[in-house]
Amino acid sequence: MRAVVSLSAPPIAGNVVSTMLRKGLGDRVRFLTMAKRAMLAAVAAVACLAAQPAAAQLSLGSPGEPPRLELGVGAFDITPSKRNNAGTQGDLVGEYHFGDVLWIFSPFLGAQVTTKGGTYAYFGFGFDINLTPNWVFTPNGAAGWYQPGGGTPLGSWWEFKTGAELDYKFADLTRLGLAVHHISNAGLTHINPGEQQIEVVYSMPLRW
Repeated sequence: MRAVVSLSAPPIAGNVVSTMLRKGLGDRVRFLTMAKRAMLAAVAAVACLAAQPAAAQLSLGSPGEPPRLELGVGAFDITPSKRNNAGTQGDLVGEYHFGDVLWIFSPFLGAQVTTKGGTYAYFGFGFDINLTPNWVFTPNGAAGWYQPGGGTPLGSWWEFKTGAELDYKFADLTRLGLAVHHISNAGLTHINPGEQQIEVVYSMPLRW
């Protein structure tokens, strides 16, 4: 009698590991794709402005400007996953920017709340890229404490926030623009769905 060994069904453990690896790689691919698109958009904007006459003079940082308060309203988790409680929801954002105290870098403190009771308190850094005297592109990154409330679970209490905003700066140094960000735990836990958000933002200088 011959002994027949079947190799058609992989072990259960192998399936679990394979699924986790695919999920982790998928999250990173989505994040890298979003970051790449943001970078390409910034490069395209700079290239278009650089092609114009000398009116478009690129500069880094906003030295001499006072601290500012920024307020924003928009949508949180605009590309929701299929996890429980995930879904697009409204959000409010408030940030205090200290100004260029570290060369061209401006530290900031922020707080965010969603219409489903989620909260996020964070700190980070950003820097201005002045595309023209009025148009300002500001990449930024932050980290902080997150709790989902009744909304989107992101897999960890510690989350990272990266993105950028494009503002029009008025003569009185107030700004009006659009901010786009990604929040995830960068793989700190095996559950890392991440989320994307977009807000209309307005900031005002604070002259104490």
